[in-house]
Amino acid sequence: MTNDTFYWVALNLIPGLGSVLIKRLLDQFKTPEAVFQASLKDLLRIEGLGEKVAYEIRKGPPDHKVDRELSLLKEIGGKIITLNNEIYPQRLKEIYDPPPILYMRGDLKKEDELAVAIVGSRKTSPYGRWVTEKISQELASQGITIISGMARGIDSVAHLGALSAEGRTIAVLGCGVDRVYPSENRGLFKRIIDHGAVLSEFPMGSPPEASHFPKRNRIISGLSIGVVVVEASEESGSLITAHYALEQGREVFAVPGNIGTRGSRGTHLLIRQGAKLVESSEDILEEILPQWKREKERVGETESPGPELTQEEQQIYRQMGENPLPIDTIIRESGLDPGKVSSLLLNLELKGLIVQWPGKCFSKKM
Repeated sequence: MTNDTFYWVALNLIPGLGSVLIKRLLDQFKTPEAVFQASLKDLLRIEGLGEKVAYEIRKGPPDHKVDRELSLLKEIGGKIITLNNEIYPQRLKEIYDPPPILYMRGDLKKEDELAVAIVGSRKTSPYGRWVTEKISQELASQGITIISGMARGIDSVAHLGALSAEGRTIAVLGCGVDRVYPSENRGLFKRIIDHGAVLSEFPMGSPPEASHFPKRNRIISGLSIGVVVVEASEESGSLITAHYALEQGREVFAVPGNIGTRGSRGTHLLIRQGAKLVESSEDILEEILPQWKREKERVGETESPGPELTQEEQQIYRQMGENPLPIDTIIRESGLDPGKVSSLLLNLELKGLIVQWPGKCFSKKM
């Protein structure tokens, strides 16, 4: 643990300090250590910071609380990611109120930058479970990390779908990373740690309080390019996640359901408000892939077609030329199953090697 991490955790444990106030303090004083060294007069100049909280900061870091926090985290093999850490997710860092620190079990990887959140009701129908598993499997098989909240219902199925496709998945908790909630997800919790990460902004031992979950939802959307809502009532917390997604400039997708069921009202409301109707993973990919490519071009990244392609991907890629080729022709000439060809084409498009044209035609990206 670095001295810097100590002060980050200390600042996060000050009563009455939320992520917005911490961000304002850091904008002014630059480092958590400098915040604790600031005068009362300078602290009170920060918008929204009252005398009570300012006096708490002036008392200095709560050493025993920080030491206990870090000791408990070490016992379970966890880590702290601070806002200035290079592995802190860039997309999350850019939201209005990013969590100053994230408690983590597992690991974040660079490929997790390409992530889609799938959320929905805790009370699910067989249809909701089927479509969630199908979409999460298909997205994960394309190298997209699945983000959710590990709640009962749709969230759990989304994680399981990603894992069944041997993909990566991240759970954002409304409690401490040393708590498993709901308790029946203990096995899923471990699998997520082994194939992704479990994240929380809440201190060790924090219970799953109702007020934690709306805050948690902004992180779920903040980590993602887009949010998919499956089965949600009009009062569902999933709509809060969708609202955060819109505020953060993310894509919002909704899966339509039976018009006679309460669990469809929330998703149908989102569709009426402009969310994209989703019938398959392709509906999601055709929206997020162009955005992902623009982001990569902005930071000057490129993909190499060489050793990263499987033998079947190379076979399909060699068929491509400058002129758009209909998918029927690609299927016929490759001799592969139509579903397999569609999957391979999505892989190549995801890697930025081919371009899809109207009428399901494809060409090499020049």
